[in-house]
Amino acid sequence: MNVSAEAEEVAHDTVEAAVRAQLAKAFGGVRGIIEAAIPTIAFTLCWVITEELKVSLIVSISLSVLLLLVRIVQRSTPQFVINSLIGIAIGAFFASRSGDAKDYFLPGILWNAGYMVGMLLSIVTRWPVVGFLIGSVTGDPTAWHKDPGIVKLCIRLTWLLMLPCAVRVAVQAPVYLFGGGDEAVAALGLAKIVMGWPLQVAALAAMLWVLGRGRTPIKPVAPA
Repeated sequence: MNVSAEAEEVAHDTVEAAVRAQLAKAFGGVRGIIEAAIPTIAFTLCWVITEELKVSLIVSISLSVLLLLVRIVQRSTPQFVINSLIGIAIGAFFASRSGDAKDYFLPGILWNAGYMVGMLLSIVTRWPVVGFLIGSVTGDPTAWHKDPGIVKLCIRLTWLLMLPCAVRVAVQAPVYLFGGGDEAVAALGLAKIVMGWPLQVAALAAMLWVLGRGRTPIKPVAPA
């Protein structure tokens, strides 16, 4: 086990504490969640007001770049803004190529579908993705799988992590496939905002509630 892994293990002596800490990093906190929502809000509002695809894309991308510059100036991690900017850029590419504003939301739908399928497969095979958060703390990515209790806990947490993705696909995919015109764009924009950080925060709260009920000791990896 390396020094950083040992330091984290000292700080997090239970599985629940380790997963809570890793989840906080993954979500990027309140600021990261807000930064991810702003460009989508801007795109949707601009389209509803102007019905100009080019203007809406420029405003959305410009705001993403501005948020990135603020992060750089403040010397804080730009990871979450960059992730958002990449998603916005891909959505802009899809929409500009087709000329249909609702294609701006297609990459997000496909992304959530991919995540949903991947997490479902990890549950079915009993290698839940949340388990690897524990592995990142212990220094051994698979040692947690030897403990049936930890596997069971991680399966429950992975179900909760997967639920927002499943809900987004179930609601947004039909609107994208069968909706048309300004109504579809407005509905997709609203759905993405409402089912973005609020849904993710709800899932995170449920996961933290589950984690708060137990204290499963982390077993250090034995030295080779």
